Amino acid sequence: MEASISRANAPSLAERAYRIRRNALRMGEVQGQGYIAQALGVADVLAVAYFHALRYHPDDPEWEGRDRFLLSIGHYAIAFYSALIEAGILPEDELETYGTDDSRLPMSGMASYTPGMEISGGSLGQGLALGVGYALGLKRKKSDAFVYCLFSDGECGEGAVWEGASGAGHWKLDNLIGIIDVNNQQADGPSSEVTGGLEHLADRFTAFGWHAQRVNGNDIGALVGAFDVARSLREPMPRVIICDTKMAKGVPFLEQRERNHFLRVEADEWQQALTVLEAGRTA
Repeated sequence: MEASISRANAPSLAERAYRIRRNALRMGEVQGQGYIAQALGVADVLAVAYFHALRYHPDDPEWEGRDRFLLSIGHYAIAFYSALIEAGILPEDELETYGTDDSRLPMSGMASYTPGMEISGGSLGQGLALGVGYALGLKRKKSDAFVYCLFSDGECGEGAVWEGASGAGHWKLDNLIGIIDVNNQQADGPSSEVTGGLEHLADRFTAFGWHAQRVNGNDIGALVGAFDVARSLREPMPRVIICDTKMAKGVPFLEQRERNHFLRVEADEWQQALTVLEAGRTA
C-alpha cells in the first residue's frame, strides 16, 4: 500500500505529528539525551512528508518504485526514526534500543544499520549533492519517483550545498525536492549570526534555477500546500521548501528554554514533557 494514498479512518496529520514527537521523547528518555529540540521542531514536516507526500511500502523499504527520502542532517536521526516507527517501517518496540549496543537505531543516522535510511548523514552538507546523484540516476532509469532531501539552515554555510544546488538547476532535476529546516540554530550559535543570509534563502535557490517556497514549518496546512505545489509543478526545475520551525515545538517549557543546539533535558523532565505533549494534543 502506498502511503501517499489517503485511507479511510487514518489518523490525521496532526495526530501523526503528535506521535512522532512522542516517539522522539520516549527515545530521548532511553539515553537521557538526544537532539530533542530539533526532533520536536521538525515533526510536522516529517508527518506531512511521510503521510501526505511520499510514496513507499512500509513492509518493503527497498521497493524500487519508492520516493527516496535523504536525511542529510545525521543528528536528526531521533526525529527520523520516530517517523519511520509511525510509518510502520520500524517496529515501535525498537525505540527502547535507541543508541544502545547492536541497535538498529544509532544516535547518528547510518544507512547500513536502519531500514528506510537511504544515506549516512554524519558529514553535514553532503546530502543535497547526494540527492542530485539519486535524482540523476532515477531519471536515467525512467523512474517517476521523487527524491526528497532534508537539510538544515546551518548546512547552507557549506559550499557543497551550493555545488549541489547549481548542478540540480543545470540539469533541471524536477524530481528533486529539497526541504530546509530553518530553526536558526547550529553548533556554533544562531545560524543567522554564524553564516547569515537566512532571509535570502529563497532568492539564493531561485538564482540557481530552483522553484522556492517558504512556509511556517509548524503549520500543517501550509506544509501540505507546499508539498502539493512541489510535486505538481510542471516547470522542469528542482524544487525547495524552506520550513521555518520552532525548536522544541509542542512542549512549552522546553520551547522557552535558552535556545541551544543540544538542549539539556533533566532526568525527571522526560516524563513531564510527555505529559505536557499529551495535554496539548487534547486541549
